[in-house]
Amino acid sequence: MGILDGKVAIVTGAGQGLGRIESLELARLGASVVVNDLGTQPDGSGASEELAQSVVQEIEELGAKAVAAFGDVANWDDAQRIVQTAVDTFGDLNILVNNAGFSRDGMIVKMTEEMWDSVIRVHMKGHFAMIKHTMAYWREKSKAQGGEPLYGRLISTASDSFLMGNLGQPNYAAAKAGIAYLTMSAARECQRLGATANVILPRARTRMTMSGPWAGIFEKPEDGFDTFAPEHIGPLVAWISSPQAAHVSGQLLQIWGKHIRVYEQPQAALDHENQDPWTIEGLDEVLGSFFEGKKPVDDGFMLPMG
Repeated sequence: MGILDGKVAIVTGAGQGLGRIESLELARLGASVVVNDLGTQPDGSGASEELAQSVVQEIEELGAKAVAAFGDVANWDDAQRIVQTAVDTFGDLNILVNNAGFSRDGMIVKMTEEMWDSVIRVHMKGHFAMIKHTMAYWREKSKAQGGEPLYGRLISTASDSFLMGNLGQPNYAAAKAGIAYLTMSAARECQRLGATANVILPRARTRMTMSGPWAGIFEKPEDGFDTFAPEHIGPLVAWISSPQAAHVSGQLLQIWGKHIRVYEQPQAALDHENQDPWTIEGLDEVLGSFFEGKKPVDDGFMLPMG
């Protein structure tokens, strides 16, 4: 018996990378899985059904149930169809893991409108559309059962790119920031249904991390512990999806290797009320001393390991 026996999950971007790992982990624990993937390249181009079907086959070889869904998560109707696929095929929907996305990196001065729009669309609108249609299903289900709490888990995939403002990733960082706070808002709405919503910030070797200027950091070591193996992410997604995490919602959790980190929501570093209306001199007295000795933002990609 698995801790997710009888549960139904959708995993987007599940044809490879983190989505594939998470799909297999949920299936091992008893969940039936809708495997969504368009089979695109790292920049979002192209399409193939082969990847999603391959993961479905892997899940079935485990003795679990799975079905492929080839919709575009950022297309309103496709997102609704993906949700309906879970309900029609397995009779319910309990877990949504949003992974689908791609990166199109570039410096702001060289970034095109299309590069910006495409990344914002797949990440932010893709997360929103899937969350919207999942929560709409949960709301109707809750009403049908007299307002009784239901089993619901929303899991969004962000990145510490939004915490650090990675150089050369303004579109990706902005999208991931939007995902984080979209999910915080969803967590408040989910609470009325008995459901949860959380954000993971995985550090792992994926197509996106291996295509950037920091790819060397994520290279698989020749020997020893593989810190950035994507397999390390699966247990966290499974735990958030499980009954054990029923009290965990609105959280940002980061995992890599053997490390787990929970971020508090932004806290004020300075909170000062002046006796007099503000002047430039008054602001300089307060802010000048506060920022004195503080280092400006680093110029480059930062990967804090502490």
